[in-house]
Amino acid sequence: MYNYAIRFEQDTAPGIAVFCRDLPELNSYGNDREHAIAQAMDAVDTTLSLYVDQRRPIPQATPAQAGEHVLHLPTITVAKIALWNTLMERNMRKADLRRLLGVAQVQSDRLVDFLHTSKIEQLENALAALGKRLTVSVEAA
Repeated sequence: MYNYAIRFEQDTAPGIAVFCRDLPELNSYGNDREHAIAQAMDAVDTTLSLYVDQRRPIPQATPAQAGEHVLHLPTITVAKIALWNTLMERNMRKADLRRLLGVAQVQSDRLVDFLHTSKIEQLENALAALGKRLTVSVEAA
């Protein structure tokens, strides 16, 4: 659902540029393919923060195309995306979430802050308050 495909482009300078069709705001760069993937993972968090800042829903990932690499996002990040998109679907703001959960502003803000780590239990509670349930599955790598 949120495993985004990235493509690599050889830059004119040494290194590799990274782009994502589903998140056009994402662009990153690495010295080699491995470094480019690590940098792209960091760039995803920054890009998702732009969607929150602009109060836009975060798009689902489309299937990878030939030659693309799929980024498997951490569970915490996927849970934050689900929470943010639920807020957007219901036309709710972070302040509405704060009131619903009865927590301080900083706590509710961090739940949809992709540059801050949250506890999975806090995200589960927030999603439950919105009538959603977080499920996790394990599959072969």
